[in-house]
Amino acid sequence: MTASGPILTVNAGSSSMKLRLLGDGDELLAERALGTLGEEGDLPEALRALLAEGPEPAAAGHRVVHGGTEFTGPTLVDPGVEEDLERLGDLAPLHNPKAVAAMRALDAVRPGLPTVACFDTAFHATLPAAAATYALPAAWRERWPLRRFGFHGLSHRYASRRAAELLGRPLSDLRIITAHLGAGASLCAVDGGVSGDTTMGFTPLEGLVMATRSGSVDPGLLLWVQRHGQIGAEEMERALDREAGLAALSGRSGEMRELIAGADAGDHNCRLALNVYIHRLAAATAAMAAAMRGADALVFTAGVGENSPRVRQELCARLGFLGFEIDPAKNEQSGDRLISPSATPGLVLVVAAREDLQIAAEVRATLAQGQS
Repeated sequence: MTASGPILTVNAGSSSMKLRLLGDGDELLAERALGTLGEEGDLPEALRALLAEGPEPAAAGHRVVHGGTEFTGPTLVDPGVEEDLERLGDLAPLHNPKAVAAMRALDAVRPGLPTVACFDTAFHATLPAAAATYALPAAWRERWPLRRFGFHGLSHRYASRRAAELLGRPLSDLRIITAHLGAGASLCAVDGGVSGDTTMGFTPLEGLVMATRSGSVDPGLLLWVQRHGQIGAEEMERALDREAGLAALSGRSGEMRELIAGADAGDHNCRLALNVYIHRLAAATAAMAAAMRGADALVFTAGVGENSPRVRQELCARLGFLGFEIDPAKNEQSGDRLISPSATPGLVLVVAAREDLQIAAEVRATLAQGQS
């Protein structure tokens, strides 16, 4: 095993997969995106095509959404690890099985290639008990791993360290709120480089309003709907995960650009969806600041976070009490950058989501540890 050389990153989503080959300096050597993951035969073909474009990888890293309580850091993959990840499949049924399938497909194409599993939940393993614990019956908590796991950890970790680089300050000295705002969305309170709180919980349904996910809902409301509508668990899960959120509120779309266009054209439902989104987002951002007793920086990342000046402007207009303000001209620019006025106490940044870079860094660190 070696810690140097090109790294292949495999990012398995619920219905898509992104493949990237990164050089020693993190330069992009080749990439492939499977927009709709079909038969498993698609993946080996895509892997062969990508590997034919660039130099031979020294190792590979796989994004795995859920590590449960067993995996709290990047882990070298072997058949036993794959079996353990399969057992965790019911915690992330749309993601983990596809990650394991990708590991096996890559092993068939490049047998013996060192492979590291990098977990979205691992960054949040540092959550203090006060932030991670649900106030549930003790018998439940003793029987099952009922805790707040948190997600998007690879993105939150990368966004916070990239922000520290842009600011020219040690990450250990900063209290950063990272806002991963995409179709799925979550916030994280990164205190000195460590996750101290986050908005997602046992599943990615908790927290912010998302494109098709409800975010946090009164559990008593769900019980009431189940009783009065005679709704079973599968129907409830589908409704909250795929039929709720911004798409349900607007009656049009969960896509932020369409919602903003509709709101500006006078569509009441689109305006309501946008208002609910910003209201919940502002409250949760303040909660992340409270978890750290203040915040030095707010970092926007992912699809909406990077590409919606309107969302950034409307959110920060509500966060003046935390010192967050936006320079309108900088807000309209592109690239990784500071978008707040230089004199403001709360720094606001935009950082491109690069989970692949975080995966590559974790692969190199894991292999280097194995050599020492």
